[in-house]
Amino acid sequence: MWMYLGLLAALFLGLHNLCKKHAVRGNDVFFVLLGTVTTGFLLLIPLYIGSKYYPSILKTMNLFIDDISWKNHGFISIKSLIMTCSWVLAYQALKHLPITIVTPIRSAGPFFTFIGAIVIYRESPNIFQWFGFFLIILSVLLYSRIGKKEGVDFKSNKWILAIIIATFFGASSGLYDKFLIQKLNFSPQTLQFWFCWYTMVILFIIVTIIKLSKTSKRQSFTFRWSIPAVGILLQAADYFYFKALEDPHAMIMLLSAIKRSQIVIAVVIGGIIFKEKNKRKKLVPLTGIVFGVFLILYYK
Repeated sequence: MWMYLGLLAALFLGLHNLCKKHAVRGNDVFFVLLGTVTTGFLLLIPLYIGSKYYPSILKTMNLFIDDISWKNHGFISIKSLIMTCSWVLAYQALKHLPITIVTPIRSAGPFFTFIGAIVIYRESPNIFQWFGFFLIILSVLLYSRIGKKEGVDFKSNKWILAIIIATFFGASSGLYDKFLIQKLNFSPQTLQFWFCWYTMVILFIIVTIIKLSKTSKRQSFTFRWSIPAVGILLQAADYFYFKALEDPHAMIMLLSAIKRSQIVIAVVIGGIIFKEKNKRKKLVPLTGIVFGVFLILYYK
C-alpha cells in the first residue's frame, strides 16, 4: 500500500513542478517561496483549529494535529531549515535553467537517499535495485551532454551547482523524514503543519531583510495563480508521502525512487508547455530513469 501512496505523491509532485516553473519565471524567488509555503499553511490552519475545538471528529478523520514538546519543535525546525536551503537553491536554478534539465538532475536525489538508507537505516537492496540506481545516475549524466546543446555548461554554470546542492539537501531531508515519522511518531498532518509554520517564519525573515536592504538588487514580483497552486499541490504530495512513511515496512530508498517518476510529467508535458529544446533526445535518458525506477519497484 505504501508504494501506491508513493505514486500518488509522485503525481502531485509532477504537477507541482510544472506550476513551480510557471511561478518563478521572471519572479523574485523568495517571494514566490513565501507565497507557496503560506498557502500550504493556510490550507492546514482549519485542521489545527478543528483539533482544538473538535478533537474527536478530527481524530476520527485521522486529521488531528497534535501539540508537541519544545524538543520536537526543535526537530521540525531543523527540517524546515534544511528544506528552505534546498528550495531556495532549487527555485533559483529552475528560474535560470530549462525544466527538462533541472528535473532529471533532481532525479539523482534517490542515489543520495540510497546511500543514507544503507548506512543509517540498514536497508538492504538487491542486485536489481543496485542496477536501477546506477542506471538513473548514468541517465542523468547523459542529460548533461544534451544540456550543453542548450547553452548549459554543466562544469561552469553556477545554477547547475545550485541544483546539485539542492538535491543533496532534499535527499537529507528525506532521510530525516523517516526519523521524524517512524522514530518520533509524528502524524503526517502534524509534521506538515509545524513544518510549514517554521519554514514560513524563516522565509519571512529572509524576505524582510531583502526588503530592508538598500544595496541589494530586488527583483520584481507578480502574483500568479500558480503560486498558491504550488503550495496546495505540495501539501497533497507531502501528505501521501508521509502516510507512506507511516508504514513500518516502508523503505525510504524505494520511496525516494518512486517519487522520481514525477519526471515523466515534468519532461514530457513540461517540455511541450514551455517549448523547450531537444525533447526527443531527452526521451532517451528519460527512458533509462523510468526503467531504473521499474527495477527498484518490481525486483524487491
